[in-house]
Amino acid sequence: MRRLSYSQIQGELNAERMAALPPFRIAVLRNVVIEPIEPYLRYLAYHVGSNLRCEFSEYDNVFQEAVGGHKGILNEHVECVLVFIKLDNLSWDLARRFASLPPERIEGEKERIKAFIVSVLTGIRNQTAALILWSGFELPIHPSLGIVDYQQKSGQTACVTELNQFLRDALQAHKNAYVLDLNVCLARVGSKNFYDPRYWHIGKAPYSREALEEISNEVFKYIRPLKGRNKKCLVLDCDNVLWGGIVGEEGLGGIKLGRTYPGSAYYEFQQEILNLYHRGVVLALCSKNNAEDVWEVFRQHPDMLLRKDHIAAAQLNWGDKVTNLRQIAADLNLGLDSFVFLDDSPFEVGQVRQYLPEVEVVQLPLDRAVEYRDIVAAGGWFDTLTISEEDKQRGAMYRAEAARKELHMQSQDLESYYSSLEMVLEIRFADQFSIPRIAQLTQKTNQFTLTTRRYSDAQIQELSQSESADVIYLQLKDRFGESGLTGVCILKYDGDRALIDSFLLSCRVLGRGVEDAFLIQCMNRAKWRGCASAIGEYRPTAKNDQVKDFYSKRNFKPVATVNGTGCFELDLAAFEETEPPFFKRIDSNLVKSRAEERDA
Repeated sequence: MRRLSYSQIQGELNAERMAALPPFRIAVLRNVVIEPIEPYLRYLAYHVGSNLRCEFSEYDNVFQEAVGGHKGILNEHVECVLVFIKLDNLSWDLARRFASLPPERIEGEKERIKAFIVSVLTGIRNQTAALILWSGFELPIHPSLGIVDYQQKSGQTACVTELNQFLRDALQAHKNAYVLDLNVCLARVGSKNFYDPRYWHIGKAPYSREALEEISNEVFKYIRPLKGRNKKCLVLDCDNVLWGGIVGEEGLGGIKLGRTYPGSAYYEFQQEILNLYHRGVVLALCSKNNAEDVWEVFRQHPDMLLRKDHIAAAQLNWGDKVTNLRQIAADLNLGLDSFVFLDDSPFEVGQVRQYLPEVEVVQLPLDRAVEYRDIVAAGGWFDTLTISEEDKQRGAMYRAEAARKELHMQSQDLESYYSSLEMVLEIRFADQFSIPRIAQLTQKTNQFTLTTRRYSDAQIQELSQSESADVIYLQLKDRFGESGLTGVCILKYDGDRALIDSFLLSCRVLGRGVEDAFLIQCMNRAKWRGCASAIGEYRPTAKNDQVKDFYSKRNFKPVATVNGTGCFELDLAAFEETEPPFFKRIDSNLVKSRAEERDA
């Protein structure tokens, strides 16, 4: 979030534009005054395409809202629950009188707080499956025992650390529940700027405006992936970004890159980029350079951490960067709204911002390369709620896709190309290992998705266990490697009808007949369940126009349009489709019970 004053944020929240956005409802349980955080949250929600509706519990009424049966703000419409519990108001003894407490009193207070956490968390989860973000307890800035406190296992710092670990463990026992680490926010802002002691004494409002802005940014690192608005691809300029200087002018030995200053700033920056790569972020280059000059640095510079194998796509030429970014998007089959572009040139940054507003553009400060690493680390653009083994292999998957495209160029016709890939499809019911990735795919897929419904891990698990639904996933592998879990279908059953609640695929497996084979298998599953018809929906968004005719081109008949959503029906009795012939194997066990599939 770019730095704005409180009044500027209020001014940018245009009521007319906000009203046109879909609502996103947050419930806030608190034992402090935290209402001034709302404009920051609304501003960030606006920038992920949502109109935030924020409702606060009564002051210090957390237990009653969660456990006491008090009918309030926790309901089926809530999508996120924020819990702000400050230790000072929960246990004055532990927060402010610690040095005077006997050991048995400290232990008693800790047990009371742990019981409170469990009761409140259980109470919240009994009322809603929404995302829960519970703020951790802040470590004392000035511990009660002074410098001795840090040396003791029984000190105040150790006590708060123990409570935070208990809170973390308690949240991990529930799906879709996470610690919001206020100590990280405190470290970034600094204690002198994080707290407002005057307003704490006047109105129990402990946090400064700067702190509330930082906390809001931390909150939205969790909400962006939930809303499918996190980024997937980092696009990098080269000169004065990956190294200091211009390689075409100064040569391999003249650029600044190494273990000592000033080259160390670029070395550390590349290390942070590699960290993102190993979290599953796709890397690309977009730079005005001679390609051979750039690749020479990648191959031969002894302190170059990035390697050509890490780069999924590159446009290294003298063309404009707007055109080149569009080409990278086409090469990777990714939307431009999934890009973060880093450049040090104000001209390049301004041009991309003007013509590609969907790209997140970051101008790196000229002559301040020492700040580059922190800028990337603090951005939060690529945060996800889980990191799977498949995420870690994403870079290799995109490089394999480039090899497939090269083979495609050499093939005589499309069907021979498909056959040469030696594709194998595996189609399975969701299980404990696949549920996190299935949820992640519903949260991240924006283009090939018929309904764009987002689901958390807990919601997918509930659907997968329901007798009136099936959650099905697809994996693809071929001669170049595995594409991983790249397709999801959720079927819900109502009598003799099957509703295709969700049907989505990762863009990197499109154009190979995969969608047709997957749909046929899912429809065979609906027939096995005794359904006479299947209902498919198309809910249009700004991103999924490519699938608007998906059902109509596959023998589904349009039956209605409700609030902009098109409904299509397939007569399963007459459904006799067979899969495309060019797959090496389709491994599917959908025409049996889920119990039989698990036993197999």
